[in-house]
Amino acid sequence: MSDPWGLAGQRALVTGASSGIGRATSVALVAAGCRIAVFGRNVEALRTLADDLGTDGCLPVAVDLSDPSAVESSVAAALEALGGIDIVVNNAGVGYRATLGETTLEQWDDTFAVNVRAPFLVCRAVLPAMLEQGHGVIVNVASVGGLIGIPSRAAYGASKAALISLTRSLTVDYAERGIRANCVAPGTTETPWVDRIVAGAPDPAELRRQMAERQIVGRLGTEAEIVDAILFLASPRATFLHGATVVVDGGYSVR
Repeated sequence: MSDPWGLAGQRALVTGASSGIGRATSVALVAAGCRIAVFGRNVEALRTLADDLGTDGCLPVAVDLSDPSAVESSVAAALEALGGIDIVVNNAGVGYRATLGETTLEQWDDTFAVNVRAPFLVCRAVLPAMLEQGHGVIVNVASVGGLIGIPSRAAYGASKAALISLTRSLTVDYAERGIRANCVAPGTTETPWVDRIVAGAPDPAELRRQMAERQIVGRLGTEAEIVDAILFLASPRATFLHGATVVVDGGYSVR
């Protein structure tokens, strides 16, 4: 087992772990020598992930992250099973393809429930244990959409901007007490979620071409490229990064 990030022996919690970036992050953390708790709604996918990684190193926890009591009990179960938590990766996210005028109240509320409320609840539940042990790392997976305007992503962009601001608040409130919080802001990335968006478009091939052309490099990012940024922020290599937003977007945001 290789440990290029210096993470061996760490205990991690990853949300939205059933697929995409969350699943890939979970696999990478275990490969680096971490024990992890994986949170998500898809029970079967979480069990499959735990089977693939080995149940000794991976605790699957099915939870509705918008439910405060469910988050508190799930974090408590993870703390007990792992003996503490050193790293939290708030990755769970949802988004709708809609302008502000097209966005329904239900879509707005759902987006903020998952993209902002859930990280708040997870952080609030895990902070007492991190503060007691005197250290902890929080990596929030935001989006380039929280930094620049993306067409037809009104609620999504607003929620990711809020997550970036929440990360800065965590920093000013807790950095002096040993908690390090940062964001990763991916550009358009090859994930099952993006695949579903493309498949639902009137012209999937044209939408995928447009998505690729957003990036200066002319392609979508890969899960591995985002995961490397997450593990870097979680690692001892990033100890002087506090409240930062690391943009991994193939140049999308600099056009």
